[in-house]
Amino acid sequence: MASAAPLSPDTARSNLRVGLMAAAGALAMLGLGYASVPLYRLFCQVTGFGGTTMVASESKAAAAAAAATGQKISIRFDASTEAGMPWVFHPSQPTDTVVIGERDIATFVARNTSDRPVTGTATFNVVPEQAGQYFNKIQCFCFTEQTLKPGEEVTMPVLYFVDPAMLKDPNMKGVEQITLSYTFHRTEAPLAAAATRTN
Repeated sequence: MASAAPLSPDTARSNLRVGLMAAAGALAMLGLGYASVPLYRLFCQVTGFGGTTMVASESKAAAAAAAATGQKISIRFDASTEAGMPWVFHPSQPTDTVVIGERDIATFVARNTSDRPVTGTATFNVVPEQAGQYFNKIQCFCFTEQTLKPGEEVTMPVLYFVDPAMLKDPNMKGVEQITLSYTFHRTEAPLAAAATRTN
């Protein structure tokens, strides 16, 4: 049986180049797979896509207040916990009527019903989805982890406003109520996580 002819230097270089490009493409796709969730979250926060609320500065809040026309909108508050989260979590009041453009405050109550400290992080969204870009939070408990001791109850505020720009958006025509929803998810306590990593 005849042996295969050796590859020419040009063919060997070409094969190596194709192999390196294929490996680079595979690594890039793997990296994009890991980055897709945080990138999507960032995209939603910047655009309000998918009912994600916006984070506003004091200057944006002041500009919105200056543009307020006195028109009002109803805000409904919704609260839940993931399965197995040993907290009772609810809004202090189910609805509020606010002036579009003016800042308002809502409060939520959380209580740890377990016999050990529990740390949670809140996710949030707005319905209808197109209202996400107009619902602006200035301060919110959802920006940080919350740790409650056994039996501890806390009241957590959300300082927000609805951007008057919504009044010029044809997609918001007929929207009379916006629902702000929070869900608390259990997270590993930072100290416990650090201890686990060092053991």
